[in-house]
Amino acid sequence: MAADESMTLLDVLRKGEGGENGDFLRDAVHWFVQELMEAEVTAIVGAAPYERTDERTGRRNGHRTRRWDTRVGTLELEIPKLRTGSYFPSWLEPRKRSEQALVAVVAEAYAKGVSTRKVEALVQSLGIAGMSKSEVSRLCASLDEQVQAFRERRLDADFPYVWMDARYEHVREGGRVVSMAVVGAYGLRADGVREVLGFDVGMSEDLVLWREFLQGLVGRGLRGVQLVISDAHRGLKEAIAQVFVGAAWQRCRVHYADLRIMPMCYSVRTQLTLKRSA
Repeated sequence: MAADESMTLLDVLRKGEGGENGDFLRDAVHWFVQELMEAEVTAIVGAAPYERTDERTGRRNGHRTRRWDTRVGTLELEIPKLRTGSYFPSWLEPRKRSEQALVAVVAEAYAKGVSTRKVEALVQSLGIAGMSKSEVSRLCASLDEQVQAFRERRLDADFPYVWMDARYEHVREGGRVVSMAVVGAYGLRADGVREVLGFDVGMSEDLVLWREFLQGLVGRGLRGVQLVISDAHRGLKEAIAQVFVGAAWQRCRVHYADLRIMPMCYSVRTQLTLKRSA
């Protein structure tokens, strides 16, 4: 809304009492952000709308419409324009239609295995319009940095006991759904703290995948491994012997029921989600 047409806070409260024109909270948020933008522009140009002052350094030049998807619904913002220079709200990222909290909700739902179609229906039920399946997938790409940071974090600790396992998941790859191996490691530090060490995804569980995965763990600072517990997969056993020289190996008969490494690792699910959305 333009500055001369903006409601006062009392107007918003009265509309809420009368049940007029939709959601009160949405109207209140809309009023607040409009006032915030006008205050920012006033500080920039040195004068309020229609005000004449000696401190004026610029002039307003109308408004431009921009949609903003929030947890209270889609807001139609009227962003002030300047005759000289440009203005963009300090609290709203350029070229981004959704607030970060909403992006986090969408990404979390998708990471939990909810389909893009169901996520789209979910956000529409919140009063948010126009969030297509492709846009949901695009928003979920924000998980990339979190996943990468988890996979590359330094370990730098003694892990005397390490468990390893793999499972197969259906992943969209090259336009088709294929079964891919997800390998992971779970360690017990010398101070008794348990920690997911890392994971990787490959076409099949073989020596090459396991060796590269274990070498990556060592490169990130994993040390002090005395005992490795896993199933008797030949490729895994060879990789353990090559990378963790001198460490003992023990066959685990109940790893699938006890540790359940993969389901415990949220980031594994995230990585598969990113592959599906690619």
